[in-house]
Amino acid sequence: MLVHGSLAPGWETWSEQRELANDYSLVVLHRPGYPPNSPLQSSDFNREATEVAAMLEAGTHLVGHSYGAVVALLAAAAAPARLASLTLIEPAAFGVARGHPAVDELVERMTPIVTDRAQSRRTFLLRFLEALGSSEPLPDPLPPGLEARAAAAMAERPPWEATIPFEELRRAELRVLIVSGGHSPAFDAVCDVIEAELGAARATIPGNGHEVQALGEPFNQRLRQFMGDALNANA
Repeated sequence: MLVHGSLAPGWETWSEQRELANDYSLVVLHRPGYPPNSPLQSSDFNREATEVAAMLEAGTHLVGHSYGAVVALLAAAAAPARLASLTLIEPAAFGVARGHPAVDELVERMTPIVTDRAQSRRTFLLRFLEALGSSEPLPDPLPPGLEARAAAAMAERPPWEATIPFEELRRAELRVLIVSGGHSPAFDAVCDVIEAELGAARATIPGNGHEVQALGEPFNQRLRQFMGDALNANA
């Protein structure tokens, strides 16, 4: 089960993972508020995690990217017995690493962006991407699809407000893989904390910044290896 992050829903995030369908049944979610779902005024990672946990079947490999990794962490804590493994790509769970200078700086930079409800969706998108280090130009006006995704991201509760239940996750003895792109001290700090708290396996795959999964290989190779090891361990 693949859970996308902010802005890029469904197969737009996971296009390079299609080949995994040769060996696994893929469930690619469209998170609440993102097309083709109806728009929302607000969304919350706790509510999303409850919905994801209810969809898990026994033996699921749960994979989350960025904001979706926060949702995946919370869903895993809610229904750990149904999981074969948990993979987190560049998790945006900044709350676990508060006090780290890079994390605190990023949260301080992002807070006025994600709490400004008066700004246009295009302005939000420009500020949001710039804060994450992207200078990609945007069309004016935004195409309807991009406008809808910006609206969905604007409705999200800030991910650093999530309380990650590490004790529950440790008791579940889940097999966890943390993947980072090696491009951001803030994201690396979050990965360091989760790795230490959960005794997780760790992979750093540079070359595509925050969108590690968009590289296809070698990310898919590492994920396949991890999921295979998890199945063997659970056999």
